[in-house]
Amino acid sequence: MRHPSALRSVLWRLPWSLQPCLFRTPLRIITVVLLLNAWTLPALANPIIKLSSPQSFIAHPSGEGYYIANANGEPGTPDNNGFISKLDQEGNLLDRHFIQGGRGDTILHSPHGMAIAGEILYVADIDVVRGFHAQSGKPTVTVSLHPFHVEALTDLIADGIGQLYVLDTAGNAVYQIDPQQDYEVSLYLQDETLASPRGLAVHPRSGRLWIASLDNGNVMEIAEDRTMTEIISNSFFTGKFRNLSGIDFDRFGSLYLSDLTAGKIWRVQPDHSMQVIAEFLISPSSVKIDRRNHMILVPYLYADGAEINGLERPTNTGKQRKRKRTLSDYGLGWLEEDEKP
Repeated sequence: MRHPSALRSVLWRLPWSLQPCLFRTPLRIITVVLLLNAWTLPALANPIIKLSSPQSFIAHPSGEGYYIANANGEPGTPDNNGFISKLDQEGNLLDRHFIQGGRGDTILHSPHGMAIAGEILYVADIDVVRGFHAQSGKPTVTVSLHPFHVEALTDLIADGIGQLYVLDTAGNAVYQIDPQQDYEVSLYLQDETLASPRGLAVHPRSGRLWIASLDNGNVMEIAEDRTMTEIISNSFFTGKFRNLSGIDFDRFGSLYLSDLTAGKIWRVQPDHSMQVIAEFLISPSSVKIDRRNHMILVPYLYADGAEINGLERPTNTGKQRKRKRTLSDYGLGWLEEDEKP
C-alpha cells in the first residue's frame, strides 16, 4: 500500500541540506538520503528501529520474510546475548528477539553473516557457525571452526547447490562447509591479498564467489580452480572506497557494495559503470539484495536500525537512458497523476 501524503512530507517538507537538528533522528536522515538518491520506491521506505548493533540483514529465498542479526553490544564479544530479529514479507517486525542468546538452550554471542539453505538459518558467530530452524528458531546444529583457529567469522552465504561459505576476516580466509557430509569444514582459500575480506557473494549467473575487502577496497572474483581475479581495484590513484563491508548482486547482474566508513552504497552495472546510489549513511555494516522482490537491505551498525528499499529496475539504464526519466521509473507514478490538470 502506498502512502502519498507521508512520502510527500518526507520529500518536500524536509530541507535538502539536512539541518543539524535532524541528526537527533538518524533513521529519518537515512530514509531521506535514500529517497533523494533515487532508489526505486514501490512503497515508502521501511525503517526498522530499536535494533542493537545490527551486522547483517537477509531475505528468505522463498519470500517468507527477513532476518536481522544483532550483535547486541561490542561485536565479537562472547557474551551470549546476541539475537536475530524476524520480519514478515512486508518488512514489518514480527519478533525483535526471534532467536535470543541465553534463552533456553540457545547460544548466540555476536551474530554476523547469515544464510538460509532449506529450512535452516545459518549464522556466523565469532568462531562457529550455528544453525536454527528458520520457522521456529530452535537450534539445530553447531559447526565449530576451532581447529582452524579463526577469530572473526563475518559474511556467510549458501551457494544454491548445497554448500556454505564463510569468511574469516582476520585470517584472510574462506572456509567451505558441506552440510551433506555431516558439516565437514575445509579451508577453501587463504591469501593475504584478500586484505581482511568482509563481504561475500555468489554471482547469480556464473556461480562464482566474489569477495569485497575491508582494508583495501578491492573486489575479487574466485574461479572454480580458486584463482583470484581483481575485478575492481582501489589503488591510490583510482581509489573510490574506504572500507568495503558488504557485497551482493541483484538478479539482473548489477553489483552492490557497502562502504562502512564512507557511508555509501555503490552500484556497479554489468557494463562496469559505477555510481553512488546512497550516501551520508550511518555505518552501513553490510548490504544484501532480496532478488525475488528487487529490494535492497541495509543494516546500520551504529544507528541501531536497518532499512528496506526498492531498487530501480534496469529498464531505463544504458542506451535507454536517453529517454527522459519520469517519476514512474522510481515507483512514484502516482505523483505524476497528481500533477495532471
